[in-house]
Amino acid sequence: MVQTFKILCPTDFSECSLNAIEYATRLGEKYKADLILFHVLNREDYEKLSPSDALGKHQMDFVLEKLQNLQDAVLKESLKNGLKSCISIVKEGSIVKETLEYATEINAGLIVVGTEGVNDFRENIIGSRASRIVEQSDRDILVVPRKVYFKAPRKLVYASDYLEEDKIAIQKIVEVAKFFDSEIDLVHVSTTHKALDKSLHMTMVEEIKPFIKYDKVNFILKSFRDDVALGLENYLQTAKGDILVTLSEKKSFFDQIFSKSLSKKMAYFINKPLWVIKSF
Repeated sequence: MVQTFKILCPTDFSECSLNAIEYATRLGEKYKADLILFHVLNREDYEKLSPSDALGKHQMDFVLEKLQNLQDAVLKESLKNGLKSCISIVKEGSIVKETLEYATEINAGLIVVGTEGVNDFRENIIGSRASRIVEQSDRDILVVPRKVYFKAPRKLVYASDYLEEDKIAIQKIVEVAKFFDSEIDLVHVSTTHKALDKSLHMTMVEEIKPFIKYDKVNFILKSFRDDVALGLENYLQTAKGDILVTLSEKKSFFDQIFSKSLSKKMAYFINKPLWVIKSF
């Protein structure tokens, strides 16, 4: 029996987390998935959402009503479009810990999270809770930035660092691209202009092509003299990429874009979703 794909979507009812639910729902329709709306009770967040109930007397009722309304809206709109089910779960404790533990418990195939919650602000950098979930999770994560509303992706941009895992990752990316008839740009950004880069790139292309059963894939080598992260941001904007995809392997591009010195420069965190592939 084939197990149904499960998408876990933490929500704190902020605008950003509602955008994440929209992405989770649309992907859930395509995957024919079970969608789980997940809320961790948090007093500080609740006080911002409901200042008239500072003591939290009605917190659980408030949360359950909010979740039920979201669940009803998702079911009404998406069951007819392919979503298999939608349930809501409430836990108490640390948001990051509870989210990751529950994702493991249900064997979630994807976590979809908003970058900025009610109590989670950080200028031009993804929200601290979202970044901790990304760093600590062993599952794929789609990070949806604030004020980014769902649209069917026309182009997925995969930042390749010439790793063996690219061969498996590209198959996951192709699956999503097929859902939306999207293009895939497999991009390697180099900070040099050496002939060796081109040779290595051609070798990688020849190695990875047999793993791709899709004809809308472009292989791109970009040189950018300043740094890799800014080079990819530049490419994402000029190529009009809709979702950035990266691996979280050590010494990969992922580490470079999440290093503090670079994160402050990365404007695309506030206008493009980031899909971090974690599991193979």
